[in-house]
Amino acid sequence: MNRRTFIATAIAGVAAAQDSDVPPAVRALKPMLDGIVPITDDERAARVEKARRLMHENKLGAIYLESGTSMFYFTGKRQPGKAWILPAKGAAAWIDAEPAQAARALRDAGVATGRVGLEEQVRFATFDGLRREASAVESVSATPVTAGCRMIKSPAEIALMQRANDITIAAYKAVLPSLREGMTQRELSGWISAAYRNLGVGGGAMAIFGKYTAFPHGSIQPQQLREGDIVLIDDGCSVEGYQSDITRTTVFGRPTQRQIDVWNLERKAQDAALAAARPGAPCEAVDAAARKVITDAGFGPGYKVPGLPHRTGHGIGLDGHEWTNLVKGNKTRIAPGMCFSNEPTIAIYGEFGVRLEDCMYVTDKGAVMFTKQSTAIDQPFG
Repeated sequence: MNRRTFIATAIAGVAAAQDSDVPPAVRALKPMLDGIVPITDDERAARVEKARRLMHENKLGAIYLESGTSMFYFTGKRQPGKAWILPAKGAAAWIDAEPAQAARALRDAGVATGRVGLEEQVRFATFDGLRREASAVESVSATPVTAGCRMIKSPAEIALMQRANDITIAAYKAVLPSLREGMTQRELSGWISAAYRNLGVGGGAMAIFGKYTAFPHGSIQPQQLREGDIVLIDDGCSVEGYQSDITRTTVFGRPTQRQIDVWNLERKAQDAALAAARPGAPCEAVDAAARKVITDAGFGPGYKVPGLPHRTGHGIGLDGHEWTNLVKGNKTRIAPGMCFSNEPTIAIYGEFGVRLEDCMYVTDKGAVMFTKQSTAIDQPFG
């Protein structure tokens, strides 16, 4: 399961933390929403025109989107049960998300034949129904259009992501100093959720202790915090739909030399990824740079554990995980405006794991972190 699914599972059935249950620093938090500027109608119109240019390049007569983040990206609306059809020429159409209506709307838009792109979240029932209702239309992936637009963030999008990251750090800062012996991972997750509520947003975090920190997506096994445990918290919040994703790894009590050494190695890997994320470089080069630091220290090789078992980073924006990925084999060229998580991990099953995750955006000169990196195992906030 992914981390957000883990969080939902881990806190299912657990009552939201009440004010009396959370640390005073959490109760003192106030909303951090002043000055937020939503995406404008003009920017959304420019997105539509870019989509049409990409449709022309990819020989698509239209794209079909059902309710989800791509629909929100282009329209500013979330419409469960509805679909939005954007033809390469002419007016877009809102319809019920039903194949017969889709076929009729495509014909009305002059797209009775040719290629129509279906966004990646479209249900199979829609794809299958279009094969029957519009057999002359070839249904293909709309990803070259949707991801082609969404991968490059505007200054307005980056500003919203910056606020989400700032809020996440504020939540983590309010919580981590209050760790206590015997608390459970669910208690810590509940504190973080309460912090987000007081900061004016929705969000949560996966919390993991001790040997379970070696599992990148955590464990639902009951955990109680003990002296010397590694503590890992990971996830984020949403501002105007735009996501943050931050991991901090620290220790409860005094760290061992082994914990310090692995933590320091992880920080070197994160630095290597940041330095490699430059315009024109293939995405896989960032993964390779971080992985080399870890394998040169005797871990791995490759994706083997102990070592780095997953990609170094993923795209982020309206989805916590979106196109494209910093992973071996991805030759997509990095471009200004792209945003990624930077999260190499060192997983040592049976001992502990360390992940440092900050998100970054790419400029003409290289990548810039949204947040200050951790500086030491006992200094998670720089």
